[in-house]
Amino acid sequence: MNSALAVYAGCVVVLFLKMFALSCYQGFYRLRHKAFTNIEDAAVFKRAARDQELAPVIRASRAWANDLENIPAFFALGGLAVALTVPVMLTVWLSVVFTLARVLHTVAYLSGVQPWRTLCYGVGIVCLAGLCAAITWVTITG
Repeated sequence: MNSALAVYAGCVVVLFLKMFALSCYQGFYRLRHKAFTNIEDAAVFKRAARDQELAPVIRASRAWANDLENIPAFFALGGLAVALTVPVMLTVWLSVVFTLARVLHTVAYLSGVQPWRTLCYGVGIVCLAGLCAAITWVTITG
């Protein structure tokens, strides 16, 4: 296995685990406070369903939605970069920096800190643009 594929695969796993942890974070707050918006979930704990989610759950949900706007694009672009043999170091660096930026973005989002959240988001977008440019270059130049 080439090193770009190994690093890309590692980044995919880290991003999956990050998103899974975000789901667990939401579940933790719901269970800790026994606060559910779905009637059937609340009924299990003999509670009334809430009209609105808890604030930490809402924040995590927004971070999750932001992940869904960015991470699938990385999965596709990173896979293409590996398949089209974009230079290994470029693929590795863009993949690692993207992954780190997304992890830090989630931490910043849950913590409510600016401008770090926006900075991490921007770094991730630059990495995606870099992958796009590298894929395009390799495709054009053969």
